[in-house]
Amino acid sequence: MVRVGIAGIGFMGWIHWLAYQRVRAARVVAISTRDKKKLAGDWRGIQGNFGPPGERVDLSGIAAYATFDELLADKKVDMVDLCLPPHLHAKATLEALRAGKHVLCEKPMALNAADCTRMVAAARKAKRQLLIAHVLPFFPEYAYARKVIDSGKYGRLLGGSFRRVISDPLWLKDFYRPDRVGGPLIDLHVHDAHFIRLLFGMPTKLVSQGRMRGDVVEYCQTQFQFRDPRLVVSATSGVIHQQGRPFTHAFEIHLERATLHYDFAALADTVELMPLKVFTPDGKVTRPKLGEADSVLAFEAEIKEAAASATKNKPSPLLSGELARDAIILCQKQTESVKKGKAVNV
Repeated sequence: MVRVGIAGIGFMGWIHWLAYQRVRAARVVAISTRDKKKLAGDWRGIQGNFGPPGERVDLSGIAAYATFDELLADKKVDMVDLCLPPHLHAKATLEALRAGKHVLCEKPMALNAADCTRMVAAARKAKRQLLIAHVLPFFPEYAYARKVIDSGKYGRLLGGSFRRVISDPLWLKDFYRPDRVGGPLIDLHVHDAHFIRLLFGMPTKLVSQGRMRGDVVEYCQTQFQFRDPRLVVSATSGVIHQQGRPFTHAFEIHLERATLHYDFAALADTVELMPLKVFTPDGKVTRPKLGEADSVLAFEAEIKEAAASATKNKPSPLLSGELARDAIILCQKQTESVKKGKAVNV
């Protein structure tokens, strides 16, 4: 049983809390937040773009700390789950590792690759696991794609295209600040950068064409190059200024004997979905059964993976700090390519 302390009770802290209630291998024993209401269990003010709204929670038997230092000093805590703002991830991770805790840190891992490298090195020195909460590989459609690719059922992986675009998040005042949230690539595209790195390995070169907003890329399209020249991989991500479509993500993944296709869009008045399909050379269209629609299910799988890694004190192939660091490197290289107007080596 991994004993967990959640640092930061905002939207992601709430979603993680819900996931922990379903996982036997991990138990929340402590929280830390500066909000006095939340320390008393009143989480009703929490809302997000998916999942249930916050509720009153029973914190009986759970230590509730007003400071992060107090949580780190709690010897009952084996793993710290960091749900803090992005600009605090690196500092808090380093402090938690020095305190001898395993760390599950929300994405993005950090705002730059240098901090990511320091975090990875600190975990090795502390002999603790650094896990980055990239939940996308656990979403049913993406998990199915991983499973099919790994099985070899449809032959060799040939490439794919990935899309993740939002309307301007006007409620996030620091969204475009590279020292606070990081902008669309670090906050949004990092999901697909991580998944691309997971499926195809690290690119050797990339070229991005896009628009800047201050010091960050607002919108871009990227072509990734690999040692295997037969791989054709691209991604589109960023912000549009039409508020009628708050969010969309999609993929088309090509294998020798199949194409996987999925497209989801949240609109201002409804949701439009093209469910996951598998196209095969015989002309058939297969629609895999992915189980019930549950907004917390992917986070439950993520928490199970993190708990297993911490219990065994062995790296997770899906949540490792090295993998997440590479995703941040790709985002930085894409920004470099947009600024220079040419391809860059990775």
